[in-house]
Amino acid sequence: MTRPIKVGVQLPEVEREVRWAELREMAELAERIGLDSIWVGDHLLYRDDGKPARGPWEVWSILAALAAVTERVEIGPLVASTSFHNPAMLAKKAATIDEISGGRLILGLGAGWNRPDYDAFGFPYDHRVSRFEEAFTIIRELLATGRSDFHGTYYALDRGELLPRGPRAAGPPLLIGSTGERMLAITLPHVAAWNAWGPSFGNSLESYLPLRSRVDEACRSAVRDPQDVERTLALVVAFAGALGRGSAIAEEPFEPISGDAATLAPTLRAFADAGVSHVQLVLDPITVESIAALEPTLAALDG
Repeated sequence: MTRPIKVGVQLPEVEREVRWAELREMAELAERIGLDSIWVGDHLLYRDDGKPARGPWEVWSILAALAAVTERVEIGPLVASTSFHNPAMLAKKAATIDEISGGRLILGLGAGWNRPDYDAFGFPYDHRVSRFEEAFTIIRELLATGRSDFHGTYYALDRGELLPRGPRAAGPPLLIGSTGERMLAITLPHVAAWNAWGPSFGNSLESYLPLRSRVDEACRSAVRDPQDVERTLALVVAFAGALGRGSAIAEEPFEPISGDAATLAPTLRAFADAGVSHVQLVLDPITVESIAALEPTLAALDG
């Protein structure tokens, strides 16, 4: 296969209420047509934004189910908030899902941002990056070595151990979903991949390039070769009947990429030429039919 870039799809979050039977159908179809990965968001509740309250299913339960009903595709949270779980328990969940999937988990991590997630479920919203820094240390130590003895301001482990160990000796690869200067400094010495959310930078190659340069410089500041950190992007793709997803995922307007293979395939090739190795497509509308409509793009990329 000559595909120049891995192509994944994000399953529905709060665009509409989607039951497990449809999520399973989407996942099985994604694998069948040759997509490389399946991703799910990690949020609990959206509200106070002029729309009715809405929430997705719990991400780790969905990931476990996806791991059990697929065989080939990589799976991951895009991205998991370290605020919603004790970090040692989060590492335990990740190791378990990596086992169920046979080593197909990519562990995306972030500090969280959506205030209703915190207020409605009783999680502290203050010092999120400081809390993340401690949680990230515990998670990466447990997954990489099976042990962490950590005593910080927010979390403490007394000779923490992760047993049994997952299917990969060094644990699943870590992906960071942040562009903040402090978050990059904390994570870039350790992660396998960095991810950017397309609507946050304009959803285009032209607007991505300055951000790539900024992350390259952050890698050098972290004494890391930029080539050693995989670049991944979530990109919004619109098909006929698109409902407009911008208001749910970006404060600034952006232009979605056309889902037509004649446009989407060369656009993804251009991102690959710019060093992007993996994209997560955020489809509008997000339906079984939209996923099926990606097949011509995959065939064009493979050709």
